[in-house]
Order: sequence, then C-alpha cells, then structure tokens
Amino acid sequence: MLWTSYAGPGGCTVISRQEYEQKKNDLCAKIRAAKDVRLGKETSNLFRHRHDASGPHIDVRHFNNVIAIDRDALTADVEGMTTYETFVDETLPLGLRPTVIPEFKTITVGGAATGIGLEASSFKFGFVHETVLEIEVLLPDGNVVLCSETENSDLFYGFPNSYGTLGYALRLRVQIVPAKPFVKVNHQRFAAFADYFDAMKQKCSQSFDYIDGTIFSDREMYLTTGIEVSTAPYASDYSYMQIYYKSIRERGEDYLSAYNFLWRWDTDWYWGSKKFGAQNPLIRALLGRERLRSSFYWKLRAALNRTPFWKILSPVLNYETVVQDVDIPIEHAAEFMAFQSEQIGITPVWACPVNEVHKNFTYPLYAVSPSTTYVNLGFWDIVRTHHEPGHFNRLVEKKVMELGGRKILYSDAFFTPDEFNALYGGEAYAALKEKYDPGHTFKSLYEKCVAGK
Repeated sequence: MLWTSYAGPGGCTVISRQEYEQKKNDLCAKIRAAKDVRLGKETSNLFRHRHDASGPHIDVRHFNNVIAIDRDALTADVEGMTTYETFVDETLPLGLRPTVIPEFKTITVGGAATGIGLEASSFKFGFVHETVLEIEVLLPDGNVVLCSETENSDLFYGFPNSYGTLGYALRLRVQIVPAKPFVKVNHQRFAAFADYFDAMKQKCSQSFDYIDGTIFSDREMYLTTGIEVSTAPYASDYSYMQIYYKSIRERGEDYLSAYNFLWRWDTDWYWGSKKFGAQNPLIRALLGRERLRSSFYWKLRAALNRTPFWKILSPVLNYETVVQDVDIPIEHAAEFMAFQSEQIGITPVWACPVNEVHKNFTYPLYAVSPSTTYVNLGFWDIVRTHHEPGHFNRLVEKKVMELGGRKILYSDAFFTPDEFNALYGGEAYAALKEKYDPGHTFKSLYEKCVAGK
C-alpha cells in the first residue's frame, strides 16, 4: 500500500503514515509512564451500567482519522477512534464504502471490531470483525502488536468481543467495496413469524446488497431488501421531517441516496427518538436537521440519567430497561419472537440476518456456527415490572442459551460466571489474558460486561 497524506473528499484531512506513527509513539510513551492506563474516549454506544472510574485518563480521541484508501486493493487503513460517519464521508465520494456499516454515525471502527458490529449487508459479508484484515493493538504495558491471520493470530481472532479488556485498536486495515449512488428498497409484509423468517432465509441466497426487517407485531412484519443502483427516479429523504421506519408501512418500494440509506436509522435512533418527543413535527422542526441524529439522543439520555429528579422517580415507576441485541439461529427465530412477544412485548423489533463468511476458523470469544444463518433481533425499551431487578433481561438470556444463540454485550447482562464462560470462550479468553495482559491491568471481560466494574 502507498501511504500518502491528502485532503480527503469528505473535507477531512487524511493523515500520513508518518503522522500516525508519531501519535502512536507518543501514546505508548505516556502509557509506559502512567500508573493508570484507562483511555479517555469521547464517544460510547454502550447501554450497560458502568461505575465511574477515577484517576487520570490518557486521551485517544485524536486517533480518529482515515490514514489511506487503496482503491485497487479495496482496503482502507483507519485509526481505531474513526467514526463510521467519517469513514463514509471519505469513501463514498470515491464510489466506495465500508463493507459493513453499523447503523449509528458515532460508532467507531475500533469499537465495532472489538464489540460485535453488523448491519444489513451482514448476510453477505458477516460481522464487522470479519471485514478486518489486520489490527495494531495497544497492550496494557504500552507495547503495540500487529495482529493478522498470520501474525499474533491468537489475538487477531480473539479480539472480537473482548471490549477493550485485552487491548485497544489503534489502527485497522479493513475491506471496502464499490458503492453506487442510490439504493432501491422494497418492503414486503408478512403476518406470521414462520413465513417471515423462511422468506428471509431464502432472500439471503439471492442477489441483494442489503437485507433487514422490522417487526411491528406478531401479525405485522416487513422484510426489507435493498439493491444499489446507478440512477433513481427520485430519492426520499428521511434525515429531517420524514421518518424512515414509518415509511416501511406506507411504501412497498422506495429509493434513497446511498448516503441517506446508510444512515436511515441514525436520524431517529431507529425509533428511539419518540422517547424525547422528536417525532412530533413541531419539535422536529424546532430541533432542526443537524440535531436529529443518534449522537444528540445519546447526550439527552446521558443528561437525563444525571438528573436527581430522574434518579428519585425511576424506582417509583416500577420499570426495567430491556435493551438487547441477540443473534438467534434462523431456524429458531420464529420461536424466539413468539417468546419475545408473549413475555417481553417490546415493539418494534429490528431483524437483521447475518452469515459468518470465514468458514475455516473461529472467533473464540463470539463463536457461532459457520454453516448457520443467524438473525440479529434488536429490541430496546422499558417494561413495567413488579419482579426483582433484571427479571426480563434474565428471561431473554435464558431463551438465547436455550436456542443456541448469542447476546451482544453492549448492554446490561446477568449471566453467571459459568454461563458466561461457556458462551463467550472462557478458556480461550483466560489464555489470551495471561499472554497479553499477565498483570491483569485491564478488567476481565466478565468484570466489564456483567459486573459493571
């Protein structure tokens, strides 16, 4: 790859390899000199409760640039804190895009690689981490190791689902693909879970670029397919007054610009903007286009959680927050949704098929069957309750285990240590921890994702 510095098409500065190396060396020196190696970050897309960490933080927010784009090899080198918004802004004007683009603009490439990222192209390209070719990982001792299929391969395959407990991604080389300027979208309605998921599985073997779905009830669900096209008779805009998820019920066919399609869910945080009144046309107009985005709702949520009034009121309301994304084998997806409808009752539900594309090796901390199509089912709301804390989340976890699925760990989890180790590669993780963080400088995966330490 030829490393060059140039003004990116999105208006950002695409830094040189030399600039990146200097930043990396400076950071490593600070890590080695510091007693506290917790890294300071500006963005987070986690819903799980975390205890506030005291002490100094080392700032990594400036590791947020695209370094190089190789049009011939269809790869890009990006820093770990680069958001997908920045990544898309640099690639789309070149007729390219990241292979899998998680749904919120503020999700970072490093975060999606160490967590579990997916989107509507995942039936074709797999999880985000399957599109990663190499990673430079900052270890707790301040050293940086290059990880790939052939170099430090144990950490390369063990990095997904490690959530920063083994190290932090400073640079990633990832696959990119050609992109056309528009996406033609079709929404097909179904009235039964079995028919819906059967059709979804069939669509996964056909020539689409994107597949996902929206479940409004056990009698109303839509399967959405998208095809990239060079021209379009019109382009719907859901970045301001019009709301994408509502259009699914209203239009069998639609066209969006590639940019607006990629961020179709960001404007309203899927449908979460309704919690803040932002789907009211008047409030929408007052907020303006620039505020209608996931990062704004994150700020509102954080501010609400800090208010004394809310902390006093929330226990009185008798509710449990259920924010979950689960990956269920498609053969069991109808059974899971029947359970979810009866026991949890949150709607709408996002449904996104995903196929693991690398058949010859396993990512041990998030091991799924390479011969199975999974469906990511996302449901995010509160449930009124008179049960003990965590009751409904625990029901979800038990059903996921029963059906041979996995739960993504960005939100509250209640697994026992034995359950957690069985689901998330406990033995493999222990070996990685001993090798790459022998002093246990960073929290363990269970401590971070379940105990909330």
